[in-house]
Amino acid sequence: MGTRLWILMLVVHQVSPYRRPAQPLTCHVVQEDVDCSGLNLRRIPVRLPSSIHLLDLSRNLLQNLTDRDLPDLSTVQHLNLHANKIQFIQPGLFQDTSRLEVLDLSGNSLDLYAALKTHVGPLRSVRHLDLSGNGLFTDMSDYFLSDAPVLTNLSLDGNSITKISRHTFNGSQALRNIDLHNNVIIEIEEGAFESLTGLSELDLSVNSISCITDFNLVQLKTLNLSKNSLNSFQTVDSDLEFELQYLDLRENKILYFPVLPERNKLVYLDLSRNLLRSVNCSGPLEELENLKASGYLSTDHDKPLCLCVNQRHQAFPKLLYLDLSYNQFKSIPSSFFSSVASLESLNISNNCLESFSVDLEGHLNSLKTLDISYNNLQNLSFGENTLAALEVLHLQGNALSTLDPGIFSRLPNIQSLHLQQNLFSICPSLKGPMHDCIRLSSIPTLSYLYLSENSLESVPPGAFHGSPLLILDLSLNPGVDVGTSSLSGLETTLTHLSLRGNQLRNLAVDFTFFQKLKCLDLSVNRLTGVSLWSGDSSVESLNLQNNSLVTLTSDTVFALQESLRTLYVGSNPLSCCGNPYLLTMLQQDRLNVPDIAVVTCWYTRDSESVEISVSAVEPEHCESVDRKVLWISVIVVLALGLMLVSVVALKLCRLKKHRFKRGIRFKRGINA
Repeated sequence: MGTRLWILMLVVHQVSPYRRPAQPLTCHVVQEDVDCSGLNLRRIPVRLPSSIHLLDLSRNLLQNLTDRDLPDLSTVQHLNLHANKIQFIQPGLFQDTSRLEVLDLSGNSLDLYAALKTHVGPLRSVRHLDLSGNGLFTDMSDYFLSDAPVLTNLSLDGNSITKISRHTFNGSQALRNIDLHNNVIIEIEEGAFESLTGLSELDLSVNSISCITDFNLVQLKTLNLSKNSLNSFQTVDSDLEFELQYLDLRENKILYFPVLPERNKLVYLDLSRNLLRSVNCSGPLEELENLKASGYLSTDHDKPLCLCVNQRHQAFPKLLYLDLSYNQFKSIPSSFFSSVASLESLNISNNCLESFSVDLEGHLNSLKTLDISYNNLQNLSFGENTLAALEVLHLQGNALSTLDPGIFSRLPNIQSLHLQQNLFSICPSLKGPMHDCIRLSSIPTLSYLYLSENSLESVPPGAFHGSPLLILDLSLNPGVDVGTSSLSGLETTLTHLSLRGNQLRNLAVDFTFFQKLKCLDLSVNRLTGVSLWSGDSSVESLNLQNNSLVTLTSDTVFALQESLRTLYVGSNPLSCCGNPYLLTMLQQDRLNVPDIAVVTCWYTRDSESVEISVSAVEPEHCESVDRKVLWISVIVVLALGLMLVSVVALKLCRLKKHRFKRGIRFKRGINA
């Protein structure tokens, strides 16, 4: 027994030196930056460089921060403690960090620390502080902000704050940027932000604020109040010039146009997804009383808090972007456009507009993008010398059928027309008749034209002549007639063409002449053959999905093989044995076939049609067909041979017989 134990100990002694001890995870050090992120650390490594500028301890399991746990922070400028489990910070821990400018404590459990009602202590050098995602309630942030004299950027998003009190930021008077989005803020006490004279950006989005009255933050440049419960926004009546440039009020319940500073510098105003009915700041008295009675408007001593008391004229001389989409507008008075003379982008899509007109000379002359899609438009008019700078016009989804034929020709800089989901007919070239149609030829600036879902019956010859289109979308017009000359004039410019979903049975266009055409979509049609090139093709992407193609001819494959890079060919009744050129092309490495997994073909086996993936086609699948063809060929050759032999033999027999008869007559002549 003792001998066995001795042997076992000897073996262990000999083997143990070869065991590899577990290697501790180490931090990554680059000069004075130390990255210890994502190492599941429960304690901070002891051996760290003596001089550190950036220390990243994010995504670990740290719970407590004390002077025993943290290394010397005297040289640290950026400390990242994001996504740990920190619930305790030793008070005064950062008081000697004279160089610490960025402190990230986001994604921890600091609500447990704040519950102790103990101040963290001075953060005298910290300029950027992130306390987001810590479950902090109202007033809990005070324990971190009471002594942060140079703090400029503060993030408190993703907490549970319900109220901003007037003393919340008393210890952080240098704040310029405050992020409070995604809390549960219901109330903001008067004076909460007024003392922050340097505040320029304030994010209060995704909260529960119901009303803003007497807004007076003159110095503020950016204000985000989106995704609240606002029914109105009203600025204090003042002669001061407000610095506000960016105002986001989208996704609220605002009924009337906000009352904004009379002297303003607004550049961006988003009022989309509200309940706006008018560009006025209030409605008829009866309507307001009804809203008040229903409890929709906030009241105090029977006086509505959120109403426009006086209909003062509002002008926005520097406004560039205005979004009024997804509201309840039925009309926009032309006088409103005089108040937004510098506007470059106007979105009034998804409203209830029945008419839209810009008739007065000089109105919206700076506008570059106009979106009035998805309304109930019956009338549309643009006067002479209006919309001089317009480049992009969205009209889709209005079911418009008639317009002034030359309406788009009066837009001297138009580049992109979105006319989908209407009922337009296209006029022929200028020489043809022009009634109940829109003219799309001879617009020298037009590059992008979208005409899908217009129930087009035909594309007249020369319909786009003189319009240098790069992209043309004629898709989803079932039964449309695209003739030989329908696309004439686009040979030197067109790069993308979509004829998808038009139920085309044939297409008589020679795309060889379209030398810049890169993308051609012919999917969801009824094409049985594709003979669209008389020479080389320039097409790089071709979509032939969902057609009736059985074979792709060798001429088509040869025309495409040099330029084609992407091919869609699924959902066609392809022949496995009648497409040797196509199958060879599909196997080329340079060709991308995104739907190759669903591309199938058919072959005959035992008098039955069998469908298989084109990737699985083997020579033996076509052997039976080849053998039949071979036997038929042999039989035909033999039959022809026998016929030829029979004919030759018959002629020889006749020739011999004829010579024999002639010889007998000759001999008889001598005897005579």
